[in-house]
Parts: sequence; structure tokens; C-alpha cells
Amino acid sequence: MHYPGMLIYQERIRRNWSQQGLCKGICTVSYLSKIENGKTDPSDEILRLLLERLELSVSPALEEEARLLSENAWEYLLTDHTQALHTCMEGHPEEIYRATRHGLDLLLLRQFTGPFQPLPSELEACMDQKQLALQRILQDRCEEAIILFPHAYCYYWAGMDAYKKGSYVAALEHLQTCYDLAARMGAAHLMLHSRASMGNCSCNQGHLEPMERHYQAARRLALALNEDAIIAAIDYNTASVQLEKGQYETAYQYFCSAGDESMMHLHKLAICCEKLGKTEEALAALEKADAMESESPPTDLARMMCRLVLYRLRHPDYLKEEEYGELLLSCFQRLKEEMPMGFASFHLPWVQEWYAAGRQYKKAFELLSDFLNI
Repeated sequence: MHYPGMLIYQERIRRNWSQQGLCKGICTVSYLSKIENGKTDPSDEILRLLLERLELSVSPALEEEARLLSENAWEYLLTDHTQALHTCMEGHPEEIYRATRHGLDLLLLRQFTGPFQPLPSELEACMDQKQLALQRILQDRCEEAIILFPHAYCYYWAGMDAYKKGSYVAALEHLQTCYDLAARMGAAHLMLHSRASMGNCSCNQGHLEPMERHYQAARRLALALNEDAIIAAIDYNTASVQLEKGQYETAYQYFCSAGDESMMHLHKLAICCEKLGKTEEALAALEKADAMESESPPTDLARMMCRLVLYRLRHPDYLKEEEYGELLLSCFQRLKEEMPMGFASFHLPWVQEWYAAGRQYKKAFELLSDFLNI
């Protein structure tokens, strides 16, 4: 179905007009029927006259603006140039998304600047395969998007979807395909984001050598593209893995000197201090974190994570305290349900420790098996 054809049909029905009444003096009833059912692509003149009669017409200048905007926005989206996409989609009249020939493209592309929700399902009848692939990404059906449109961008989202679920083997495969295709296109931003995400996969698995290899390549790209935020994320993730691997002093040196004071940064600093016996410094970090807000994870969940560290600091016999176990398992469950699997994986040793202290060895074994099989 043609998108303007659907608009014509919907507006005609809303006005309770007959096909004959709408198309009189413009085209035949059979031709209008074909337009509304997507069986023909009308000429510019007939489309203009039908839209004018329904008071949906747009000027040639706005139609040209829609064409150029669609062309640029597709380029920015498919090369993962997020900031450029946001900038180019700003400040356009709402009419540009309605009756222009590129209106459906623009409606879909706008969703990738927020709120990142799929379009109504009835519009799918108007979509071509590329448009439908974007709709599937918005619906978290990324594997279907690859089938519809095997583009580097779709492989990126399939990789990120697998990453969030903790399916790191699948994630790495999709992200490597994305990187290879993006390199052929010269899509530097997509190369950067896919390679950094490959590093994140290895980071969450605790695989230091491939993590460092992926992050090294991502860092070079980030430096070339002035992506300071990604460089900061790489440094943070590297220190987090060092913390997980028991390299407490090395991780501590990063977290106490990086200058970042987000809740998660202070949470990691407190754990380093906990492990190194710097109790007062850990308590100070947690006190500062308690006055902050967090976007990811949400503030209430981030506070639960900090409370776990605080509890261990204030209760040397925490493994005998049911209150600690309830807080730990509740936090762990929320992390599994709401966050990428790496968050739960980071807390796995403490859950294992709790089960072992309570002689719940079967639960400890089953939990470890679940994570090893991801």
C-alpha cells in the first residue's frame, strides 16, 4: 500500500465521503480504488488534486524539503551518525510527516531520535522491506530485520539485542558482520560503535585479551571522530574488568583519579576501597553516591547496588544476616530482568558467596551453570 494512498483512504472515511464524491473531476473511481489499495503509484498531479480536496495538500517546496530530509536522514541513520540524525530531524513542520511522499520514511526515522517506539501496526501495509526492517528493530525483532534488510545497521542492532540478553557468542558474530560491512561502506561511526560493543562483550565475559584488542581499535576510531564519551566508557569498562579479576589496586588507581563522579563510578570506587581495606574512603564514596541520580541503571536500582557495599562495610558478618541475603538476591533479580546481563554477571561472585555460606551448593552450581551457558 502507498502511504499517501492510506492517508487518502483514512481521511475520506473520516469525512464519510464516497470514492465517487472524492475523485469527481480528478480521476476514475477504479483508479482511486487502486491508489487507496496501493495497487498503483499515482502521478504527482492526481495525488496533489486528491490531497487538496481533502485539505491534506503540501507545497512543492515542502515536498522537496521532505525528499532531501529523507535522503540525509537515511544516510545518517544507516551510518550510525546519531548526532547528525538528531540535528537534521529538528525544526521541521508536522505536515512534512503526513502527506508528503516521504512522510512514512520520516515518521520511522524520527522514532530513532526518540521515543524509540514502533509505528502503529496498520502502517506496516505501506512499508517496503527497508522500512519494515526499521519497524522490526523498533519492535525488538532484530533477527527479522536482518532477513528483511541485511545491512550493517541491522546487524548492529541484532548484536546489541543479543548483548543485552547476555548471548555474547551471537552478539559478537552479528557485531563482527556489522563491522566488516561498515568498513566496506566507510561508515566510521558504525565501525566505532560495533567495535566498542565487541569490546563490551569480551569485557562482560572477563576475556581480557580480546577485550583489549577490540577496545584498542575502538579507541583509535574514537580519537579520530572526537568521541570522548566512548573513550571514557572504554576506560571505565577496562577498570571494571580489572576489578572483577581481582586487580584491585590497578582498578582503584583509575576510579580514584578519573574525575568521573557518577553513581556507578563511585560504586566501583567503593568496592575497590572495600577490597583494599580503605573503609573510610569507601564510606565517603557511597555517601556522595547516595545524593546523586542515575539514568542507567535507574536511581533506585543503583542505590540498591550501593547499599549492598555499605552493608558489607558495616556488617563484617554480613553472610550471616538474612537482611543482606534478601537485598542481594532482590538486587540480583532486578539486574537480570532490567539491565544488560553484564550487570548481573558482575554481582555473581557475591551471590555465589551467599549460597555457599548457606550451604546451598546446588543453587550455587545451577546459577553458575546458567551464566556459563549464556
